[in-house]
Amino acid sequence: MVNFTYATEFVLLGFRGGPGTQTALFLVFLILYVAAVVGNLGLTVLIGAYAHLHTPMYALLRSLSVLDLCYSSTIAPRALIDCLRRDRAVSLAGCAAQFFFLSLFGTTEAFLLAAMAYDRFVAICSPLLYPVRMSPRVCARLVSGSYFGGAVNAVTQTAMTFSLSFCGSLEIDDFFCDVPPLLSLSCSDTALNQLVLLVLCSAVIVGALLAISASYACILAAVLRVRSAQGRGKAFSTCAAHLAAVSLFFGTAFFMYAQPAAAMEQGKVASVFYTVVIPTLNPLIYSLRNRDVQRALRSSRQKLALIGGGWGPPGPGPRPRAEAGADGRLLRLPVLGSGSGLRGARWAPTQRLSTPGPLGLLVCELEDSV
Repeated sequence: MVNFTYATEFVLLGFRGGPGTQTALFLVFLILYVAAVVGNLGLTVLIGAYAHLHTPMYALLRSLSVLDLCYSSTIAPRALIDCLRRDRAVSLAGCAAQFFFLSLFGTTEAFLLAAMAYDRFVAICSPLLYPVRMSPRVCARLVSGSYFGGAVNAVTQTAMTFSLSFCGSLEIDDFFCDVPPLLSLSCSDTALNQLVLLVLCSAVIVGALLAISASYACILAAVLRVRSAQGRGKAFSTCAAHLAAVSLFFGTAFFMYAQPAAAMEQGKVASVFYTVVIPTLNPLIYSLRNRDVQRALRSSRQKLALIGGGWGPPGPGPRPRAEAGADGRLLRLPVLGSGSGLRGARWAPTQRLSTPGPLGLLVCELEDSV
């Protein structure tokens, strides 16, 4: 007769290794998590602060940053704590909560990436209809629909998984609560759970990939009709960041969930990449090749320089501008640009103008500042 145990807690085994290995893992998780928080939070604030980024494309990107921030925060803090202690027990409610939010944010991100592909499709294939087809209302519906699909999957998976009975060892061979290790601990019949898991995951992954593939097939057909090589390059560059994010997300997810049971340790490495590394990389992917984001970053740096270092020593920057004084003398004015300040800036008359005013400024040559 099987001895059923109504579990009240599980034990996360995490990664194998001694104190040195655990310390190294702690540092890796800490660096990745801090980078993910700084990158995604910074991109969220940046998009909200600049009016030229208040477009549907950047609204979707901002939603992705918030999603990645929440997604990494579901996994990394617990993993950091477990690296520093021996007692890695997690309550049944805590495990269920982590599992729910992991499913919610992971599924929502898959749908959101599909919505971003549709946004690029409309922008490139129907630019004149873009304000109508990607209005703020449509954008809000795409984001809310992504969260609704994620919530349906998360509620279904969590309810079915944690309604099972567990017996024997309650040790989860992973560093977070996920479906495969939990099903392996159950003494109940998991055939229905596995079937539902297969159907839901296939619907989410295949559906999102089909939408993304169809969007980019239409984009490719439209770009190939462009005669200008420069125009084709610009079109491809707008899609490169999104394609990189899609490849990382779905490629790693497929590798992680397609691993056999004998390769659990390799699956843990893939899980780190899937849950922490990708949220760290996404802000870099979307900002390195994006001129609008780079322009906003430069503007933010200049504002910070004015606030924090605007009164420091002079540095390289734009040339001082000049204005004519009341007596017709040309005055050199300080420039509060990047790397320059008021210290060392001098108000020096350089030449009396025979024609005071703007016309005189045009014909006068300024001497370089020392």
